[in-house]
Amino acid sequence: MSELTARFDLPLGAEAPRAARHAVAPVLHGWGYADEDWLHLARLVVSELVANAVLHGGGCLSLELQAHDGGVVVSVADGSAVLPTQPDPTSLDPARLAAGGRGVALIEAFGCAWGTHDHEGGKRVWVRLPEHPLTPGPGTAGVAAG
Repeated sequence: MSELTARFDLPLGAEAPRAARHAVAPVLHGWGYADEDWLHLARLVVSELVANAVLHGGGCLSLELQAHDGGVVVSVADGSAVLPTQPDPTSLDPARLAAGGRGVALIEAFGCAWGTHDHEGGKRVWVRLPEHPLTPGPGTAGVAAG
C-alpha cells in the first residue's frame, strides 16, 4: 500500500473534537478501513487527542491521518510545547479525575504506540492505531489494513 495522508485544520474550542470525529470516518472508510468497530475506536482516539489539545494546548489545531504499510497513525498538532504525561494513578486527585485527567491513559489503552514530535513551536501528538481487520471490497481486496 502506498502512503495516504489527509490533513484537517480544526475549529478552536469545544466543537473541535466533534468536528474531528466527523472528519476521520469517511476518509478512513474511503481508504478501505471499513470495519465499524475499528472506525469507532479510531474516532474515540481522535476525539481524545483533539480534546486534550483543546484543554492543554494552544493556538491552531490540525489533525493528520496517515496510512502506510498497512498501519494507520493519527496525530494532532497544537501550539503548546508542553508535552503530555501520564500521571501516577496512586496520586491522582479525585477532583481531577471527575473533570477528565484520563487522556493519556485512554490513548495508551486504545493505541498500539504513541509519542510526540516538535511542531512549529508547539507539538504533534501521534497514536498508531491497532491493526485493522482484513477489509475486502472494491479497490481493497486482499489488503490487510492496520
